Amino acid sequence: MTCGQQAAGAPVTDWFERAAVGASMLCLIHCIGLPLLLAALPALSRLIALPESFHVGVLGFALPTSGAALLLGHRGHRERLPLIVGGIGLALLAVGALLLLGSPMETPATIAGSACLVFAHLWNWRLRHRRHRHG
Repeated sequence: MTCGQQAAGAPVTDWFERAAVGASMLCLIHCIGLPLLLAALPALSRLIALPESFHVGVLGFALPTSGAALLLGHRGHRERLPLIVGGIGLALLAVGALLLLGSPMETPATIAGSACLVFAHLWNWRLRHRRHRHG
C-alpha cells in the first residue's frame, strides 16, 4: 500500500483511534497533573472541584471509542494482545470510576487503566499501519 492509498474503513478507524488516544492522554493529565497542581496550590482546590459524575462521563466516552477503535483494528491486523491490553485498561477505568470512587486506590487504578489504553491504542495503530510504505 502506498502513501496515497488507504485501506477500506481506515479513516473511521483512525478517527476512533485518535479520539481514544486523546481521551486516554487527557485522563492521564487529569489523574497525574491535577492532583499535583492542587497539592501545590491548595487555594485552587475549592475552585476546581470536579463532580464524581465526571469520571463516569469520561468512562462513558472511553468505552465506545476505545472499544470501537480496538475492535476495528483487530479486524484488520488480527493481533489479540492490543485488544486484551485495551480491555484490561477499560476494566481498570471502570473499577476506578465505579467501585473505587473516593478510595485511595481510585487514582492508581485509573492511571494504570489510562496507561494500558494509551499503550494498546498506539500498538493497535502501529499494527494497522505496519504495511504502509513510503516511497
